[in-house]
Amino acid sequence: MREEKVIPLEEAIRKLSALPCENLGIAKRGKLQPGYFADIVLFDPNTIADHATFENPHQDATGMQHAFVNGVQVLEDGEPTKRKPQGGL
Repeated sequence: MREEKVIPLEEAIRKLSALPCENLGIAKRGKLQPGYFADIVLFDPNTIADHATFENPHQDATGMQHAFVNGVQVLEDGEPTKRKPQGGL
């Protein structure tokens, strides 16, 4: 998305968050909205990159700074926290 400039960043984020939740009927996820689960990812749009391949699917992405699932920080300064969120799906 960044290199080819096919769609704006905001649209790419929607296609990776709200749209799948809507299509799959997953309630209260995919948007930052009151009453929704607190799932938030903070990333650097200039450096974020996925390194997973079919041969090596468990490669970490770069550019991810912080992630929260159900309000629990599971990624801090790019490193997993090993904390486990409760509830959800």
